[in-house]
Order: sequence, then structure tokens, then C-alpha cells
Amino acid sequence: MDLGISGKRALVCASSKGLGLGCAEALAEAGVNLVMNARGADALEVSAQAVRDQFGVDVVTVAADVTTLEGQQKVLDAADGVDILVTNAGGPPPGMWTDWDREDFISALDANMLTPITLIKALVPGMIDRGWGRVVNITSVSVKSPIPVLGLSNAARAGLTGYVAGTARQVAGQGVIINNLQPGIHATDRAVSLDGGAAQAQGITPEEAKVQRCATIPAGRYGTRAEFGATCAFMCSQHAGFMVGQNILLDGGATNTTM
Repeated sequence: MDLGISGKRALVCASSKGLGLGCAEALAEAGVNLVMNARGADALEVSAQAVRDQFGVDVVTVAADVTTLEGQQKVLDAADGVDILVTNAGGPPPGMWTDWDREDFISALDANMLTPITLIKALVPGMIDRGWGRVVNITSVSVKSPIPVLGLSNAARAGLTGYVAGTARQVAGQGVIINNLQPGIHATDRAVSLDGGAAQAQGITPEEAKVQRCATIPAGRYGTRAEFGATCAFMCSQHAGFMVGQNILLDGGATNTTM
């Protein structure tokens, strides 16, 4: 399928690896030029060059922590005029409800709610002026089905989801489409970390913890960055113009819900 976005330009945050890289690769395959951002310069440059070599698109890199004010400014300076925004940031650490204080919540909100909102507010007006734009926020399955040990993530990402629900409907008539993409368990460093935490808690190996978690997924496996990226690219395409303010769950059927 021709996604109809060849020649567009996208900012993809946290895209040196994992789900962000999967989104960058899928957009590049569709002919989209990229601004790729991540904190680690070395990994970012390696991934960006691989995308250039494989897909032949223009890639600008910005090594910066997009959850900080300084990092946001660096990213926005490079991304001025983009047609597509994919927000993404690592999730807060796991723990129990008794573990977290005010500063922990502030950090989670800064990374997983306020940073996407800042980028949306900065870049969507230009999309409105041009009459076309796409925003995909990578959130989490925890928005639909809260994960007890990820209370910081549950709270911050739910806040972003509420913000998007209203904002998306205000800008859709001006050609800008905003949606959220909710990953379940995918084969990324985050999954490895959570497998390790589960293993430690239960006194088993990480491999055994992974087997346990795969058993909770009807698809019987973790998702891949390629299929996640392909879903993101469709949500950024010309064909997604009637999909407004939605939360697209990509979890292999793990969340048992009718709606």
C-alpha cells in the first residue's frame, strides 16, 4: 500500500533503538525524511546511518534528552516545519505505590505527559498552517489496563491520553490528525528490563520470566519493532485522516477487553 507520505518530514523521538527506531524505519521506507532524536549520540548515529543506507532518505540527528527544556529546544530547532511528529520517551521505573514521592511523579509527568504536550504545542500550529499533519504518541497498554508495578507510567500516560482526547478533536478539521499507539510487550530493552525485574522478584531466570509473560499473550510471543513501526506509519499516512483521537492497542491480544 502506498501510504501517500513520500517527501514528508517527520520528527521521531527516542528513535535510536526499540519502538522509536521501528517507527523511523517504517516511515523512511514510506519515503519520509527524518529528524531522529535520542539521548545517546553514538547509538543514534549508527541507527541514522543504517536508515540512510537502507532507505535513501534524508536524516538529521539530534542527540539530546527531549524531556529537558534544553533538549526540547534543540529538537524543535531541528524539527521546524515537520509534517509528522512521533512522541516517545522511556517509561518511569517500576515499583510499589509506597515507593513514590512527589518528585517521582513530577519526573514521570515531565517525561511522559508534559514533553509530548510541549512538542505538540510547538509543532502542530505549523501543521495547521499547511493544512496537513500527523501526530502519534507512543503511550502504553497501561492506559487501558493499568499495570500495578508501573503506577508512575499509568498516571502520566493517562494524563496525556486525556489531553489528546480533547486536543485531537479541536484540530482535526484543520487537517491535523492526532492519535495514540499503545504497545504491549515488545522485544525491546524495556522488555528485557521488566523480565529481569520479574525474574528477581520470583527467584527465576530472565528466560523463565519471559516464557511466563509470553504465556499471557494470546499471540504467544512478544511484538517486534517492525510490526509496531508499520502500524505507526499507517497512522501517519494519508489513509488515517478519519482516525481522530484514538488509542490503538498493539499487544498481541493480551488485554482482555471488548472495546
